[in-house]
Amino acid sequence: MSKKMRPPYLGPKGTGKVISKVTGTKRLQSGGPTFNRLTVVWVTTSGVPFNTTGFFARLFRGNTVVAIAAFDRFGVVRFNQIETLTNVSYTIRLFNSNGVLFRTAFIPAGVQTFAVIG
Repeated sequence: MSKKMRPPYLGPKGTGKVISKVTGTKRLQSGGPTFNRLTVVWVTTSGVPFNTTGFFARLFRGNTVVAIAAFDRFGVVRFNQIETLTNVSYTIRLFNSNGVLFRTAFIPAGVQTFAVIG
């Protein structure tokens, strides 16, 4: 004599009626920039941040130095004097602890963060 098996559970049986309504959803607030100061990240071509212990950056407007800041060890430098979104373009120069220039990049106006690649 064979044992009668239960049929597999295929989910709740419905009639296509709405069980509950969603009354509202939360929207992302777009009240302003995420970062309130200009932040620069120095990454490899694959997007991994460099270990930038001892490195520093100089921010130029034309030939005038606007700000100088030190990198942390995760490839990030924050310019506390520069509010975002930036109104003007800048040139950033990246140096090691001995003052050797490694990279120069152009930062356009209207940004809050910038990535230097390579």
